Amino acid sequence: MAPLRLLLLPLLCAAAAAGGETRGAVRSCAESRQALAGRGFALASLPPSLISGEHLRICPQEYTCCASETEERLSEQSRGDLQGLVGEAAGFLLSTLGSRQRRFQDFFRELLAGAEQSLQAMFTRSYGRLYAQHARLFQGLFVELRRHLQGARPGLDEALSDFWARLLERMLPLLNPQYSFPESYLECVGHQAEGLRAFGDSPRQLRVQRRQVTRAFIAARAFVQGLATGRDVVVQAVKLSPSGECRRAHMRLSYCPLCRGTPALKPCNGFCLNVMKGCFASAAELDPEWERFLDALTQLAERLGGPFNFELAADSIGVKISEAIMFLQEHSVQISAKVFQSCGSPRPAPARSRRSPREEAKRRFRTYLPEEKPTTAAGTNLDRLVSDVKEKLRLMRRFWVLLPHALCSDEKVAADVTNEDSCWNGQARGRYLPDVTGDGLVNQINNPEVEVDISRPDMPTRQHVLALRSATSRLVGACNGQDLDFQDADEDGGSGSGAGYSEDRLALGAGAGGAGGSPAGSRPSSDARPPRRERPGKGSSSSRQNQSGGRPSSGAGLPPTGATLQAKVFPPLFLLLLLGGW
Repeated sequence: MAPLRLLLLPLLCAAAAAGGETRGAVRSCAESRQALAGRGFALASLPPSLISGEHLRICPQEYTCCASETEERLSEQSRGDLQGLVGEAAGFLLSTLGSRQRRFQDFFRELLAGAEQSLQAMFTRSYGRLYAQHARLFQGLFVELRRHLQGARPGLDEALSDFWARLLERMLPLLNPQYSFPESYLECVGHQAEGLRAFGDSPRQLRVQRRQVTRAFIAARAFVQGLATGRDVVVQAVKLSPSGECRRAHMRLSYCPLCRGTPALKPCNGFCLNVMKGCFASAAELDPEWERFLDALTQLAERLGGPFNFELAADSIGVKISEAIMFLQEHSVQISAKVFQSCGSPRPAPARSRRSPREEAKRRFRTYLPEEKPTTAAGTNLDRLVSDVKEKLRLMRRFWVLLPHALCSDEKVAADVTNEDSCWNGQARGRYLPDVTGDGLVNQINNPEVEVDISRPDMPTRQHVLALRSATSRLVGACNGQDLDFQDADEDGGSGSGAGYSEDRLALGAGAGGAGGSPAGSRPSSDARPPRRERPGKGSSSSRQNQSGGRPSSGAGLPPTGATLQAKVFPPLFLLLLLGGW
């Protein structure tokens, strides 16, 4: 027995010496005083060496460098630190969603502005005085397009229908200078535009092409709004108000080592994960809806670069309007005959006011060579924008459920996972023994660090989920060509899918194409005109007498049109013409 004691004696002496050295080293509060002074604590309120910790309410009640007031103030600072950590982790989401929302919004605005400038330059050069006299009509169209893109106008149908009706009303007198056309007659012309097919296509193609351009506008607006909604949800979600249990747990995690006199000792990784998972249990409930939201954004981004290409739609506006005017001029005799049959024969113009602008129109209104067609948004590329945003959206996946892991992987917050034996475990330096809980709210029922009531839903989180769900519905609707904000984008029924749109068929019931529903005064005041009145069918003899100045109609020998006067505004021909050549 004696030899064994002799062998163990050196080891016991060494251990005693090491323990005495450790106790001596940690009895000083110099490092903690320095760290606390840097946080605004007065040195006079801090003990120079360890004192009894029986007064502590959060940290272990052992020897400490913190008085009661110090612990309380550190607990408040811990709350702000936790909010700062979350805000920093969400910085990528906020900056990316905000910057891409502005980038796409500016890009779409630039495309429309470029299309308007190109149209003005091309028409001024080619049509001269005729365009200058009617420029406000075209300017009004772009005003309405911008308003719709910004979400201020409920749908495109009425604006586009009204533009084509007004254009027909302006063109008819130019093509028939030998007649006088009073205001009431031109109103009848506008109402007859659908049956007249003055700009050259069939009803089926009108429905197909109308959907194509409408979908481009719906997709552009919904995508920009979706990015903005995602940013707003993140802004609100990171403004968390930690529960009392969370604040106490984070205090034990972050500042109790400082009170123990070892401010450089980092928390164990498992300890950190349990605290963060408990604190952000409700935020993890955002993850399923967040994933669906990102899926919808990604799908709509792909549509923007493909079938719902806003760039191509905007670039073709000027050319398609010019082609429509040429079609009207080339078929002016037939179309005029149909107008006279529908609205009655107009009165001859006074001899002194008769002139022959038809020759001038033939000279000025012409088609354009490919190199003359307008381009917009020089130096930008929608494909690049779409590719960039899709990659950024991919990096946002599972952000909320992985937030605790992201926070605890920061070396400023917790020790590395490989440093399990020399970290702060909540009581002292050593290995953290409890198991790390699973992700999500339900798994926190047995969280050893934060008591979480999984039976009570967190109301702010519920609101964020509903906001994401609503945004996702609008994005999915936009992918299908539906404007869920205004429910008037794609309700005209029909089975035509259009070239390049076979994958975008809608499961919608048949219905009439709704007007945009915007107020009658939405048109620029400079082009103000009394609202069109509902008129009887074009077969009515009283209608013909009214339009022809009370004289019997002389259109008995004109070719029949077979169209019926509609009380509502006709479907927008503009949508056909924008994409007619794609």
